[in-house]
Amino acid sequence: MRSGDRIPDGVLKKIFPKKFNRATASETVYAQLKQMILSGRLKKGQRLMRGEIVKSLNVSEVVVSRAFSQLKKDGLVIIKGRVGSFVA
Repeated sequence: MRSGDRIPDGVLKKIFPKKFNRATASETVYAQLKQMILSGRLKKGQRLMRGEIVKSLNVSEVVVSRAFSQLKKDGLVIIKGRVGSFVA
């Protein structure tokens, strides 16, 4: 692409006024759930209802899945296939 073919930033900002950033959303959900686990608001063994989290935080299931994956890596969540996710 030649520099003359580039769409001016002003035009892009009018078309796409806000950038979509799924990574930021999953990081935010991750941080919120981590804080709730570490503070004791979510108890050990408590089932994490993915659908309820999606609705209450107004995010997609993909965002919640990414947050759960990170929490699992941190040892804070146990994910049991076809059963559910639980606080570790």
